[in-house]
Amino acid sequence: LEERGFQEVETPMMHPIPGGATAQPFKTHHNALDIELFMRIAPELYLKRLLVGGLERVFEINRNFRNEGISTQHNPEFTMVEFYQAYATYEDLMALTEELFSHISRQLFGTCRITCQGTELDFTPPWTRMTLKEAAARYGSIDSNDLDDREKTCAHAKRLGVPLTGDEALGEIVTAIFEQVAEQKLIQPTFITHYPIEVSPLARKNEANPSFTDRFELYIMGREIANAFSELNDPEDQRRRFVEQAQAKQKVEGHITEIDEDYICALEHGMPPAAGEGIGIDRLVMLLTDAPSIRDVILFPLLRPER
Repeated sequence: LEERGFQEVETPMMHPIPGGATAQPFKTHHNALDIELFMRIAPELYLKRLLVGGLERVFEINRNFRNEGISTQHNPEFTMVEFYQAYATYEDLMALTEELFSHISRQLFGTCRITCQGTELDFTPPWTRMTLKEAAARYGSIDSNDLDDREKTCAHAKRLGVPLTGDEALGEIVTAIFEQVAEQKLIQPTFITHYPIEVSPLARKNEANPSFTDRFELYIMGREIANAFSELNDPEDQRRRFVEQAQAKQKVEGHITEIDEDYICALEHGMPPAAGEGIGIDRLVMLLTDAPSIRDVILFPLLRPER
């Protein structure tokens, strides 16, 4: 990244409002200011403030904290690299990601082919690209046209055993179907693109079809390894999406979520067109070291204490 003109930075670990990703935060309290703070879910909104401030290429390698489950793929604190590039698109970042992973593989192993849990992975570009809707249709044995109709999509979700509350928007249901039937089957490096707007509150709308966003997630060995998109830099659109996200969260959790007015103010000052990406370092190291569990690549994973 430094060779490509990116500057390494550090941003706050304690945030007044949880944001930058959808996850349950850890809460803490600052005694001197007598305010509640949240351990960061992601550094995204602060890194994008730096774009507003004139730093056109930035990255950070640091910890995120999410107060959620523990599994072979999840630890409550984990390491991410996030990087943002002004005047770039999500397609530019797909090319950069292919270059990055193939470079790492060649540096470590002298080849773009590695073996992980008995499966040979090939990092040689170009990688497979598929829209989320295409993947949900293919692996769910669904007519792609049915996924444009909420009633038909709900029926397919029920058939596939996808848990729903009944209040989900069409895009949320299609995403849930994708997660149920497709994720675990994406073994070779695959970019899943065109995520519905309902599940992408910080991503730029797709010009051809504004129901979708210019976003991709990278899957390898059935795991999400990276998430990226062309950034939403319209403050009015961002406010609407924050409000919609807060209303949806209130229905589920029963309390009002604060909107990050400071970030909207930053957008009002003007953020250049940009794209950003986050890559899970621990999951990447799992691939490169042939480790079956995230606990094998973290020196002190969180474990239940002995009684």
